[in-house]
Amino acid sequence: MLLFEIILVVLSLVTGLVWLMDRLLWRKARQPDAEGQVHEPVLVEYSRSLFPVIVIVLILRSFIAEPFRIPSSSMMPTVLIGDFILVSKFSYGLRLPVTYTEILDTGRPDRGDVVVFRYPPDPRQNYIKRVVGLPGDEVVYRNKVIYVNGEPVPQQADGRYVGSGSGRDMTGASVLLETLGSTPHEILQLDFRQRDEQRWVVPEGEYFVMGDNRDNSEDSRAWGFVPEGNLVGRAFVVWMSWDNGGVEFSRIGTVIR
Repeated sequence: MLLFEIILVVLSLVTGLVWLMDRLLWRKARQPDAEGQVHEPVLVEYSRSLFPVIVIVLILRSFIAEPFRIPSSSMMPTVLIGDFILVSKFSYGLRLPVTYTEILDTGRPDRGDVVVFRYPPDPRQNYIKRVVGLPGDEVVYRNKVIYVNGEPVPQQADGRYVGSGSGRDMTGASVLLETLGSTPHEILQLDFRQRDEQRWVVPEGEYFVMGDNRDNSEDSRAWGFVPEGNLVGRAFVVWMSWDNGGVEFSRIGTVIR
Protein backbone atom coordinates (compact mmCIF):
# COMPACT_ATOMS: atom_id res chain seq x y z
CA MET A 1 0.00 0.00 0.00
CA LEU A 2 2.84 2.40 0.80
CA LEU A 3 4.43 1.71 -2.59
CA PHE A 4 1.14 2.46 -4.34
CA GLU A 5 0.83 5.73 -2.41
CA ILE A 6 4.36 6.72 -3.42
CA ILE A 7 3.60 5.93 -7.06
CA LEU A 8 0.43 8.03 -6.95
CA VAL A 9 2.24 10.99 -5.38
CA VAL A 10 5.12 10.80 -7.87
CA LEU A 11 2.76 10.53 -10.85
CA SER A 12 0.72 13.47 -9.56
CA LEU A 13 3.84 15.61 -9.26
CA VAL A 14 5.28 14.61 -12.63
CA THR A 15 2.08 14.95 -14.67
CA GLY A 16 1.16 18.17 -12.87
CA LEU A 17 4.59 19.68 -13.50
CA VAL A 18 4.53 18.74 -17.19
CA TRP A 19 1.02 20.21 -17.60
CA LEU A 20 2.01 23.41 -15.77
CA MET A 21 5.22 23.88 -17.74
CA ASP A 22 3.31 23.43 -20.98
CA ARG A 23 0.78 26.08 -20.04
CA LEU A 24 3.42 28.55 -18.91
CA LEU A 25 6.25 27.98 -21.40
CA TRP A 26 6.16 25.20 -23.94
CA ARG A 27 2.80 25.95 -25.56
CA LYS A 28 3.87 29.46 -26.52
CA ALA A 29 7.04 28.21 -28.19
CA ARG A 30 5.32 25.54 -30.28
CA GLN A 31 5.53 26.01 -34.05
CA PRO A 32 2.86 24.97 -36.58
CA ASP A 33 3.65 22.23 -39.12
CA ALA A 34 3.45 22.55 -42.92
CA GLU A 35 -0.34 22.37 -42.75
CA GLY A 36 -0.51 25.14 -40.18
CA GLN A 37 -1.49 22.87 -37.29
CA VAL A 38 0.13 22.98 -33.86
CA HIS A 39 0.55 19.48 -32.40
CA GLU A 40 0.67 18.76 -28.69
CA PRO A 41 3.54 16.44 -27.66
CA VAL A 42 2.46 12.97 -26.51
CA LEU A 43 3.94 13.51 -23.03
CA VAL A 44 1.96 16.71 -22.58
CA GLU A 45 -1.23 15.12 -23.91
CA TYR A 46 -1.02 12.18 -21.52
CA SER A 47 -0.05 14.40 -18.59
CA ARG A 48 -2.96 16.76 -19.21
CA SER A 49 -5.39 13.82 -19.39
CA LEU A 50 -4.02 11.78 -16.49
CA PHE A 51 -3.21 14.51 -13.97
CA PRO A 52 -6.79 15.18 -12.76
CA VAL A 53 -7.60 11.46 -12.66
CA ILE A 54 -4.51 10.63 -10.59
CA VAL A 55 -5.11 13.53 -8.21
CA ILE A 56 -8.75 12.52 -7.67
CA VAL A 57 -7.72 8.92 -6.91
CA LEU A 58 -5.02 10.15 -4.53
CA ILE A 59 -7.44 12.44 -2.70
CA LEU A 60 -10.16 9.78 -2.45
CA ARG A 61 -7.91 7.04 -1.05
CA SER A 62 -5.92 9.40 1.19
CA PHE A 63 -8.74 11.43 2.74
CA ILE A 64 -12.10 9.75 1.99
CA ALA A 65 -12.03 5.93 1.72
CA GLU A 66 -9.52 3.23 0.86
CA PRO A 67 -10.21 -0.37 -0.21
CA PHE A 68 -8.58 -3.34 1.52
CA ARG A 69 -8.79 -7.09 1.07
CA ILE A 70 -9.08 -9.42 4.08
CA PRO A 71 -6.61 -12.33 3.82
CA SER A 72 -7.11 -13.97 7.23
CA SER A 73 -9.80 -15.37 9.53
CA SER A 74 -8.93 -13.28 12.60
CA MET A 75 -12.08 -11.11 12.38
CA MET A 76 -14.61 -13.86 11.67
CA PRO A 77 -17.58 -13.79 11.78
CA THR A 78 -17.67 -9.99 11.34
CA VAL A 79 -15.32 -9.94 8.36
CA LEU A 80 -14.57 -13.08 6.35
CA ILE A 81 -11.63 -14.30 4.30
CA GLY A 82 -11.95 -12.83 0.81
CA ASP A 83 -13.97 -9.78 1.84
CA PHE A 84 -13.03 -6.50 0.18
CA ILE A 85 -13.78 -3.67 2.58
CA LEU A 86 -13.87 0.11 2.51
CA VAL A 87 -12.13 2.05 5.26
CA SER A 88 -13.10 5.59 6.22
CA LYS A 89 -9.91 7.68 6.11
CA PHE A 90 -11.38 10.73 7.83
CA SER A 91 -12.66 9.04 11.01
CA TYR A 92 -9.46 9.35 13.04
CA GLY A 93 -7.76 12.42 11.62
CA LEU A 94 -6.79 13.41 8.10
CA ARG A 95 -3.22 12.40 7.31
CA LEU A 96 -0.92 13.17 4.41
CA PRO A 97 -0.08 10.22 2.14
CA VAL A 98 3.31 8.51 2.54
CA THR A 99 4.39 10.52 5.64
CA TYR A 100 1.08 9.97 7.52
CA THR A 101 1.43 13.37 9.18
CA GLU A 102 -1.89 14.43 10.71
CA ILE A 103 -3.17 17.69 9.26
CA LEU A 104 -6.65 17.74 10.82
CA ASP A 105 -8.01 16.12 13.98
CA THR A 106 -11.39 14.60 13.11
CA GLY A 107 -11.82 12.22 16.06
CA ARG A 108 -10.46 9.14 17.77
CA PRO A 109 -11.59 5.50 17.93
CA ASP A 110 -14.41 4.47 20.22
CA ARG A 111 -14.40 1.21 22.10
CA GLY A 112 -15.85 -1.40 19.74
CA ASP A 113 -14.75 0.22 16.46
CA VAL A 114 -13.34 -2.09 13.78
CA VAL A 115 -10.13 -0.43 12.66
CA VAL A 116 -7.43 -0.94 10.05
CA PHE A 117 -3.93 -0.01 11.17
CA ARG A 118 -0.30 -0.44 10.25
CA TYR A 119 0.99 -3.48 12.14
CA PRO A 120 3.38 -2.09 14.81
CA PRO A 121 6.13 -4.74 14.42
CA ASP A 122 6.07 -4.27 10.62
CA PRO A 123 4.26 -1.09 9.45
CA ARG A 124 4.39 -2.30 5.84
CA GLN A 125 1.52 -4.66 6.72
CA ASN A 126 -2.07 -3.60 7.39
CA TYR A 127 -4.11 -5.40 10.06
CA ILE A 128 -7.80 -5.23 10.95
CA LYS A 129 -9.03 -5.70 14.54
CA ARG A 130 -11.59 -4.38 17.00
CA VAL A 131 -10.72 -1.69 19.55
CA VAL A 132 -11.09 -3.08 23.06
CA GLY A 133 -9.06 -0.72 25.22
CA LEU A 134 -8.71 3.07 24.97
CA PRO A 135 -5.78 5.09 26.34
CA GLY A 136 -5.67 4.75 30.13
CA ASP A 137 -7.91 1.66 30.28
CA GLU A 138 -7.08 -1.41 32.29
CA VAL A 139 -7.89 -4.51 30.22
CA VAL A 140 -8.07 -8.00 31.73
CA TYR A 141 -8.77 -11.18 29.73
CA ARG A 142 -10.01 -13.87 32.12
CA ASN A 143 -11.82 -17.10 31.23
CA LYS A 144 -12.38 -15.68 27.72
CA VAL A 145 -14.21 -12.65 29.08
CA ILE A 146 -12.88 -9.10 28.64
CA TYR A 147 -12.88 -6.84 31.70
CA VAL A 148 -12.42 -3.12 31.05
CA ASN A 149 -11.62 -1.05 34.13
CA GLY A 150 -12.94 -3.84 36.34
CA GLU A 151 -16.26 -4.27 34.50
CA PRO A 152 -16.95 -7.42 32.43
CA VAL A 153 -17.92 -6.87 28.81
CA PRO A 154 -21.39 -8.48 28.41
CA GLN A 155 -21.52 -11.75 26.46
CA GLN A 156 -24.53 -13.82 25.46
CA ALA A 157 -24.43 -17.29 23.90
CA ASP A 158 -25.86 -17.34 20.38
CA GLY A 159 -25.49 -20.89 19.14
CA ARG A 160 -22.86 -22.57 16.97
CA TYR A 161 -21.10 -21.20 13.93
CA VAL A 162 -21.61 -22.81 10.52
CA GLY A 163 -18.80 -21.80 8.21
CA SER A 164 -18.45 -22.04 4.45
CA GLY A 165 -15.68 -21.69 1.92
CA SER A 166 -12.37 -20.70 3.48
CA GLY A 167 -14.08 -20.30 6.85
CA ARG A 168 -15.53 -23.79 7.10
CA ASP A 169 -12.78 -24.83 9.57
CA MET A 170 -14.52 -22.69 12.19
CA THR A 171 -17.76 -24.70 11.95
CA GLY A 172 -18.83 -25.72 15.45
CA ALA A 173 -17.24 -22.78 17.23
CA SER A 174 -19.33 -21.03 19.87
CA VAL A 175 -20.99 -17.80 18.72
CA LEU A 176 -21.44 -15.12 21.36
CA LEU A 177 -22.97 -11.65 21.21
CA GLU A 178 -20.56 -9.24 22.85
CA THR A 179 -21.28 -5.57 23.60
CA LEU A 180 -18.29 -3.26 23.47
CA GLY A 181 -19.60 0.28 23.49
CA SER A 182 -23.21 0.55 22.33
CA THR A 183 -23.42 -1.95 19.45
CA PRO A 184 -23.45 -5.74 19.95
CA HIS A 185 -21.29 -7.82 17.63
CA GLU A 186 -20.64 -11.53 17.19
CA ILE A 187 -17.44 -13.24 18.28
CA LEU A 188 -16.23 -16.83 17.93
CA GLN A 189 -14.67 -18.99 20.63
CA LEU A 190 -13.25 -22.51 20.55
CA ASP A 191 -14.39 -24.35 23.67
CA PHE A 192 -11.34 -26.62 23.83
CA ARG A 193 -8.81 -23.76 23.88
CA GLN A 194 -7.94 -22.17 27.18
CA ARG A 195 -5.89 -19.07 27.97
CA ASP A 196 -4.13 -17.89 31.08
CA GLU A 197 -5.38 -14.68 32.65
CA GLN A 198 -3.70 -11.59 31.19
CA ARG A 199 -3.74 -7.93 32.24
CA TRP A 200 -2.67 -4.74 30.49
CA VAL A 201 -2.83 -0.98 31.09
CA VAL A 202 -3.16 0.92 27.82
CA PRO A 203 -0.62 3.78 27.52
CA GLU A 204 -1.65 7.27 26.46
CA GLY A 205 -1.84 7.65 22.70
CA GLU A 206 -2.20 3.89 22.12
CA TYR A 207 -4.99 1.32 21.75
CA PHE A 208 -5.59 -2.31 22.69
CA VAL A 209 -7.15 -4.36 19.88
CA MET A 210 -8.43 -7.91 19.49
CA GLY A 211 -9.82 -10.05 16.70
CA ASP A 212 -13.42 -11.28 16.85
CA ASN A 213 -12.19 -14.82 16.18
CA ARG A 214 -10.80 -14.82 19.70
CA ASP A 215 -8.88 -18.09 19.63
CA ASN A 216 -7.48 -17.56 16.12
CA SER A 217 -6.23 -13.99 16.24
CA GLU A 218 -2.75 -12.57 16.68
CA ASP A 219 -3.49 -9.23 18.29
CA SER A 220 -2.58 -6.97 21.20
CA ARG A 221 -2.51 -9.99 23.49
CA ALA A 222 0.57 -11.18 21.56
CA TRP A 223 2.40 -8.09 20.27
CA GLY A 224 1.16 -5.12 22.30
CA PHE A 225 -0.58 -1.83 21.61
CA VAL A 226 -1.39 0.14 18.47
CA PRO A 227 0.03 3.69 18.46
CA GLU A 228 -2.40 6.40 17.39
CA GLY A 229 -0.12 7.29 14.48
CA ASN A 230 -0.52 3.76 13.03
CA LEU A 231 -4.29 4.07 12.60
CA VAL A 232 -5.42 3.98 8.96
CA GLY A 233 -9.16 4.30 9.45
CA ARG A 234 -12.46 2.70 10.43
CA ALA A 235 -13.80 -0.24 8.43
CA PHE A 236 -17.44 0.37 7.56
CA VAL A 237 -18.69 -1.81 4.67
CA VAL A 238 -17.97 -4.90 2.55
CA TRP A 239 -18.09 -3.81 -1.10
CA MET A 240 -17.08 -7.15 -2.63
CA SER A 241 -16.42 -10.69 -1.43
CA TRP A 242 -14.52 -13.32 -3.39
CA ASP A 243 -13.95 -16.77 -1.93
CA ASN A 244 -13.11 -20.10 -3.55
CA GLY A 245 -13.11 -18.59 -7.03
CA GLY A 246 -16.56 -17.01 -6.90
CA VAL A 247 -18.35 -13.86 -5.80
CA GLU A 248 -20.23 -14.11 -2.50
CA PHE A 249 -23.15 -11.87 -3.46
CA SER A 250 -24.79 -12.14 -0.03
CA ARG A 251 -21.78 -10.37 1.52
CA ILE A 252 -21.86 -7.31 -0.75
CA GLY A 253 -23.06 -4.24 1.13
CA THR A 254 -22.63 -5.80 4.57
CA VAL A 255 -22.19 -3.03 7.14
CA ILE A 256 -19.29 -3.65 9.53
CA ARG A 257 -20.19 -3.11 13.17
